[in-house]
Amino acid sequence: MIRRVVKRALALSLGAMVFGAPYVFAQEMTIEQRVSGLDTPWALAVLPRGDVLITERDGRLLRARDGTLYEVAGAPQVVDAGQGGLLDITLARDFDTTRTVFLTYAKALDGGAGTALAAAELSPDGSRLENVRDLFSMSRGSSKGQHFGSRVVEARDGTLFVTIGERGDRPAAQDLGQHNGSVVRVNRDGSVPQDNPFVGRDGVLPEIWSYGHRNPQGAGLDPSGKLWVSEHGARGGDEVNAVRKGANYGWPVISYGRHYSGAKIGEGTTKEGMEQPAYYWDPSIAPSGLLVYSGKMFPDWRGDILVGSLKFNYIARLKGAPLREVAQIKTPETARVRDIVEAPDGAIWFISVGNGAVYRIGTD
Repeated sequence: MIRRVVKRALALSLGAMVFGAPYVFAQEMTIEQRVSGLDTPWALAVLPRGDVLITERDGRLLRARDGTLYEVAGAPQVVDAGQGGLLDITLARDFDTTRTVFLTYAKALDGGAGTALAAAELSPDGSRLENVRDLFSMSRGSSKGQHFGSRVVEARDGTLFVTIGERGDRPAAQDLGQHNGSVVRVNRDGSVPQDNPFVGRDGVLPEIWSYGHRNPQGAGLDPSGKLWVSEHGARGGDEVNAVRKGANYGWPVISYGRHYSGAKIGEGTTKEGMEQPAYYWDPSIAPSGLLVYSGKMFPDWRGDILVGSLKFNYIARLKGAPLREVAQIKTPETARVRDIVEAPDGAIWFISVGNGAVYRIGTD
């Protein structure tokens, strides 16, 4: 049986969890509101003892404890314009000992604003960030307000992957002399790993790991350590990609979508030397947060990819090879899902921008 449990104060409201695609699941699930009253939430991180850190695009970093919100001081100065602002937050793998967090944000740069990555330490009482320092900034800014990308994932070797949108400059996604439309990889001190694919090549920025992306707003590692990203297409052609070292993902030369005008994009859907998506949606679902689930609480879901839809208000569940969408978690709580993370106990937490709230999917 699957049930929906929404806790507001001490009241319980029971209902049914609705799946947009047929799926039989024997394990009982609950969905519970944990935080409300948010304005423009973008990302969350669940702390080891149950507090939650939440970024709001206007530049505020919040900490929630037992449903009460507190502002965390010391967040970096952001450019709050268009789709830019304070964006992702990720706990370092060694957070228990170092208190390190990683943040992405829109930073003022020459030419406008661009995606930046910062690191900081959360104070022992959770009230402030300390020793905030930038690890990476885009090579140049843009006056355009869209496509910052902006997820950060720590790989098993301690390096950091950051997704960057093409900032509305489509041809730049094929230009290895710019960071636009790329996944970059840096060390935890901001230096460039010497095994990055383009190190030592003239005219190529050494931080680039992969390129030809449009606006990747979801990212996560699978059990083998492979990086997966979800990215917005134009009108159709939203993608999930398995990211390979040095690979070109085709934007804007190939795509399964069309321009918003209805015009054809580039040269079609395939071209030699350019990667095919592992999965794509047409029409677009506006994918944001992506989680590759460990199976800790829901063993049947081990290795499955969960992707939030901003447009159609659900969480897509994908699995298999080739990848396919097998189910949709669609309830009143899944209104404009922006981020999805897994807590230490295996529960699934997500941000609903439409409800200005954070929810937990679990078994209790």
